[in-house]
Amino acid sequence: MTTISLPLANERLGVICMIGAMFLFAAADAHAKFLTASFHPVQIIWFRQAGLLLGVIYLLHRHGLSLLQTSQRSLQVVRGILAIGSSVLFVTAVKYVALADAVAASFVAPFFVTIFGVLMLGEKVGLRRWSAVVVGFFGALIIVRPGLGVVHPAVMLVVAAAAIYAARQVIGRVLSRTDQTLTTIVYTALTSSILISIPLPLFWITPDSQLLWLLLISMSVLASVGEVLLIKALECAEAATVAPIHYTLIIWGTVYGFLFFGQFPDRWTWIGTAIVTAAGLYTFRRERLSKADTVS
Repeated sequence: MTTISLPLANERLGVICMIGAMFLFAAADAHAKFLTASFHPVQIIWFRQAGLLLGVIYLLHRHGLSLLQTSQRSLQVVRGILAIGSSVLFVTAVKYVALADAVAASFVAPFFVTIFGVLMLGEKVGLRRWSAVVVGFFGALIIVRPGLGVVHPAVMLVVAAAAIYAARQVIGRVLSRTDQTLTTIVYTALTSSILISIPLPLFWITPDSQLLWLLLISMSVLASVGEVLLIKALECAEAATVAPIHYTLIIWGTVYGFLFFGQFPDRWTWIGTAIVTAAGLYTFRRERLSKADTVS
């Protein structure tokens, strides 16, 4: 495996970059929600992937084509396919579901990671982590409240998207044994961009106003800059340090949802989100300690 010389660890800069990335990704999600009134999710995702592709082009320019070297190309491609699947489900869902509710429901992903880690990789999980998984899914039920008609049923598409995202993460663990993290990012972006381009002609609608063009391009740019910041965060700090910042998405999702769509989570959504977030952070902490014990 080719080794890339990364900058010296700077956790503070890494944290700042990760916060910025989540802020921009939430902004891109808000754009996507607005655009679902005019375009099919495939077209929206294509524009968003175009932005991510620009981020990867920057990455290749900086580090060279050595990033394309991998011994598990097929698995890299599968991960890219899953990336498109989760994106299509999420964008389809936010057409009907409040942005903050969708973000909150997506926080079940770490619990699926634990389950898939056991089923796919044979990882050992103790009683504490299983308890956190159960508590986390209980919190998700509070957010979704199935059968009560409080949240649109399309929120289940977010849960499905979270499960697919978790499968991506587990595959990422397998790939990390042989490939650079940056290599995985590159292949995921390239594969997903090519794949989403195939059905694009079937769903393409030419924007009929400057505003729509501006929103599509803005979403693409936001996703591109967000990807660059995410890459920079992973370069400056360990993933274990910056990954919990993912939960700040609920803050930005709530702000954007209130400002642009007049939507604000109700009390039960906040309670469910608090439970899911606490259980997710605990799961992450136990996993980190488990890895540390393995290394030692």
